[in-house]
Amino acid sequence: MSARETADAALAAPQAEADELQRQIDALGPWFHNLHLPGGVQTVPRHFLGGDFPRFKWLEIAPHIPEDLGGWRVLDVGCNAGFYSFELARRGADVVAIDHEPLYLEQARWAARQFGLQDRIEFREQGVYDLLGWGEERFDLVWFMGVFYHLRYPLLALDTLARMTRRLMVFQTLTLPGEAVYEDTADHPITEREPLLHEGWPKMAFIEHRFSGDETNWWVANHAGCEAMLRSAGLRVVGRPAGEIYLCEPQAPDRAGAMQWDAVKAVIRR
Repeated sequence: MSARETADAALAAPQAEADELQRQIDALGPWFHNLHLPGGVQTVPRHFLGGDFPRFKWLEIAPHIPEDLGGWRVLDVGCNAGFYSFELARRGADVVAIDHEPLYLEQARWAARQFGLQDRIEFREQGVYDLLGWGEERFDLVWFMGVFYHLRYPLLALDTLARMTRRLMVFQTLTLPGEAVYEDTADHPITEREPLLHEGWPKMAFIEHRFSGDETNWWVANHAGCEAMLRSAGLRVVGRPAGEIYLCEPQAPDRAGAMQWDAVKAVIRR
């Protein structure tokens, strides 16, 4: 074989590997997470959300998460194709990643093998309400992004996850425009309802049919509503890396929230 032929063969081998990788990506499609795979191949290089999704969100959050997650157990709720699970596993975390969609889990397991992270991540086909049956299991970090607004019973999920959070929760949801917060929400007479109409009163808009063409979108909260629900569930907001994203630490839930949770647990035990 001539020097020219040897050089051409060396160039052809990586291209053949990339072509095979692309074939497998296409067979597993459609994809929602753009993953940067070995050899420079990407799963969704032209994402409909614009930019490199969800990498651009990760870059906003990453500086607020410990670089070394060795010894941390992480729960990734609604893991999709596993982008965040992979990033957290690379920092040393042991990750349990759940999703109710078999295709996403098939994508995630395949991608984990490409990255060599299959031993650090356990993928489970479960939904958020299944967590009610996990007993007293706890996680150092709960990753709860892009799921809340898809839930018909969102506070049940938030209460459940808050009680599973040992150190930190990363929470993200679709929100209404604006950052206003109405300060006096402690109590009002039943005849004094005008404050509830204030733009800063904690609230959620209910989606009866579809939003953005998606029938699984149920609720869109305002900023004040996000903070109020997180507090009510027993979480303290300690950071805002970007719009719609909240870093939370556990604290004792308010009395009303605790009473409701006790009632839910009593039903589960039956």
